[in-house]
Amino acid sequence: MTDRVALKRSFLDATPWSAAKVVSMTGDASNRRYDRLYLGGDTAILMDAAPERGENVRPFIRIGEHLRTQGFSAPEILARDVENGFLLLEDLGDDRFKEVLEDAPHREKELYRDATDALIALHQCPLLPDLPAYGPQKMVEVCEPVFTSYCLHLTGDVSTEHQTRFNTALFELLTQCTGGPEVLVERDFHAENLLWLPNRDGVARVGMLDYQDAASGHPSYDLVSMLQDARRDVSEEVETAMIAHYIDKTSVDPTAFTTAYWALGLQRNLRIVGVFARLATQMGKPHYVDFIPRVWAHIERALLRPELAKIEPIIRETVPTPTTENLRKLKA
Repeated sequence: MTDRVALKRSFLDATPWSAAKVVSMTGDASNRRYDRLYLGGDTAILMDAAPERGENVRPFIRIGEHLRTQGFSAPEILARDVENGFLLLEDLGDDRFKEVLEDAPHREKELYRDATDALIALHQCPLLPDLPAYGPQKMVEVCEPVFTSYCLHLTGDVSTEHQTRFNTALFELLTQCTGGPEVLVERDFHAENLLWLPNRDGVARVGMLDYQDAASGHPSYDLVSMLQDARRDVSEEVETAMIAHYIDKTSVDPTAFTTAYWALGLQRNLRIVGVFARLATQMGKPHYVDFIPRVWAHIERALLRPELAKIEPIIRETVPTPTTENLRKLKA
């Protein structure tokens, strides 16, 4: 028995779930692991976030407690071992937006409208103090895998000149369009982290997961995370309608918000290309390459926007297009 298995067993034995049947669940892109526990007719979720793998459950606890206090559906914590990285969580079920919409695609606008309403409500809540800032400098920094994983693997070299031009242009763009009041941004607000809970009321119908990296940032960030999803196609009709719905229900300036939406979408999708390349080439997860064409399509749409005309030639010069051959290289 490995030390981690023994620690997990010891944690469960100290809870009312010690006799539960433990079934492994599919993990995510992080080092966290999940099990579903079955005990009688009840279920719970066990999060295994090993500190030696760089995981820390404290932000998940803090953000989750804040969300629940504000009336949102984040899983209740039933038991915890913070030092060893174990959490026993309320099971919110399997009805993620992704699967619900696979079975009922005609409900896309309904579900995304509810999720947009949840974002509007979240952005009207008091900002949790001492959140890390997700501003222009940080957003540029987290794009580093574009060069260190994506470009490096495709070209065998990282051009310092290209990276400097990219960083400077992206920083200038984000600085120009991200001023104003900040809100809590979950940073991973999309169809695989949103659960449909129709038996709850109002914003609580949208269950939220994977918010441990939350920060203070621009209100458009989570909206573009949801509508320019890396893992499923959201119709442009729904995207346009939800942007308009957000603007209509808030006091944001339409032009400034739309510009920020496309600029932050560009930043987010460039970062995702780099992260997926790293997952494929360094962490043995080549299936993430299959998502890159969809992500790149979001980038192409952003680069056609007149608001992003200045950065468009710089991105095209510094970041290779994921051609069929380039995708093969990444996957190999």
